[in-house]
Amino acid sequence: MHAGNFVLLLHAHLPYVLGHGTWPHGSDWLCEAVAESYIPLLNLCYELLEEDILANITIDLSPVLCEQLSDEQFSDLFATYCLQFAEAAREDARYFEQKVEEKHFAPIARFWAEWYEQRLQDFQERYKGSILGALRQLQEQGAIEILTCAATHPYLPLLALDESIEFQLQTAKANYVRHFQIEPRGIWLPECGYRPSYAWMPFFPIPEYPEPQVRPGLEQFLAQHHLDFFFVDQHITEKAVPLGVLRPVDHRVELLSVHSPEYIHFPYNFDRSPLNLYHVCSTGDIQRGTAVAFTRHRDIALQVWSGEMGYPGDPDYLDFHKRYYRSNLRYWRVTDPKLDMMYKQPYVPENATRKTDLHAYHFNQMLEHTARFYHTQTKKFATLCTMFDAELFGHWWFEGPQFLKNVLRGLFHSPYVRVTKASEQVDYVQPHEVMAIPEGSWGDGGDHRVWFNEQTHWMWYAIYQAEHQFHQIMQVMKTSDQLPLLERILQQAGRELLLLQASDWEFLVTTQSAKDYAEQRFFTHHSNFLRLMTMAQEYRETRQIAEFHLEFLTALERLNRVFPDLSLQWWSLENHSMNDEESSSAKAFDQDKSVDR
Repeated sequence: MHAGNFVLLLHAHLPYVLGHGTWPHGSDWLCEAVAESYIPLLNLCYELLEEDILANITIDLSPVLCEQLSDEQFSDLFATYCLQFAEAAREDARYFEQKVEEKHFAPIARFWAEWYEQRLQDFQERYKGSILGALRQLQEQGAIEILTCAATHPYLPLLALDESIEFQLQTAKANYVRHFQIEPRGIWLPECGYRPSYAWMPFFPIPEYPEPQVRPGLEQFLAQHHLDFFFVDQHITEKAVPLGVLRPVDHRVELLSVHSPEYIHFPYNFDRSPLNLYHVCSTGDIQRGTAVAFTRHRDIALQVWSGEMGYPGDPDYLDFHKRYYRSNLRYWRVTDPKLDMMYKQPYVPENATRKTDLHAYHFNQMLEHTARFYHTQTKKFATLCTMFDAELFGHWWFEGPQFLKNVLRGLFHSPYVRVTKASEQVDYVQPHEVMAIPEGSWGDGGDHRVWFNEQTHWMWYAIYQAEHQFHQIMQVMKTSDQLPLLERILQQAGRELLLLQASDWEFLVTTQSAKDYAEQRFFTHHSNFLRLMTMAQEYRETRQIAEFHLEFLTALERLNRVFPDLSLQWWSLENHSMNDEESSSAKAFDQDKSVDR
């Protein structure tokens, strides 16, 4: 009866906002994510534990988010945030009580006052002021699995230097070990952005990178860091090119190619299904490393993330967009996703809660029917994977955490589908089919357009020049005397480069959701980086530095204080260099395979 397992991945990330504004853009983003999403998700996991149910969800936390959640200033910041909204709700309640035509909003205002007070109590008393500590405890109890992500959430396929990718991954792994005391087994590639191995060059002319260079596929970087799996969107898997199957031979593993007579004779069933797990290899040489790809199931995911076709658009759920002008609180329900704001009806929490039961039942039925049908047709054990931004549950869809709790409780009793953590599913299925996949993302169009377009060309030009400049001085550092102050300057320059590379800036510009803020942040980090590089060059040549430069460096270290253990040695490619023979082989394979780019 057990036909498959459900892998639920929640991706938690926010750009570095501490010290960079509050409202409407800045640290309020972090506080509302914690209040509306992260604490409710923690609550549901612990409440299920009290019922002897392991949530078994997989959560990836971007390292830059971990740095903010563990920052010493966050506790006071969050307390202030919750108390301000609780007081604003009480003021709304007093105001509504005096207005006959709006008196019906008073109970909802009191609901909000209690809700924010409870979130603060959860944070301070239940979780002792540590979101990461609570998550770590859940992982140690086997209730969840925590994955990592590239350090500042850059769009990896478009970074110009492999040293940049290595720098991001090394920083991410060190951050994970520091916070969770173990090594991560899997990773979320930011924006599900993937690039195979081929002769790469920037999409526009730039003097620093004039010629195509054969580069390792991202799966090779993951293999070098013992990151066993990652996640892709369904259209990526549908365009995969089968390479063969893994088979054990004399205490080692080799690839049985799809072109070999033995493969053709045996009826291997490579179906490119989102319900299967595959090893990814873009060079044709598995010795250079592979990683397992989980695939998002498009139709099942659509039920949750679509505001028009999915559950969040139900008339009884809290409307995200309409807010009360006095307090910025929400008092209205969806009513109709396409209805003018002036016609929205008052929110009734009890009605919304009842709907989460119905929608969870429907969702679980979809999972069971999908897994059983696939298992019946292919005789394969189904892997149903859905990936969502963690902030969808609670922030964008207020009732989302209650929906998830009902889903997980229901599947605990299902004879057909069980919830399992990602690494457990890899170990259980032991995938052996190998494929090459095209580059792409889970963004609009499935390609790079959200992050690389006419509005963001200038940002990539600046990133590419910064990568080149940092690389040049790091090459000099390898052969020069180690100067503590110079290393300190370059460490902060490295932090500014990492922050500059965050994919959030291009996303916010493209979507116009916070364009001015994103451009201002990008300019600031770029300016900081250039000034630090000038300081480093002058100090290296003269062994002297002006007092105002030191004051600037100290202030910047306090402001952008991410990754305190950052090492310049992580800007290295010792494990990824291709010799001439391997490079030629990769070029030939790149020209031969028919993978779309």
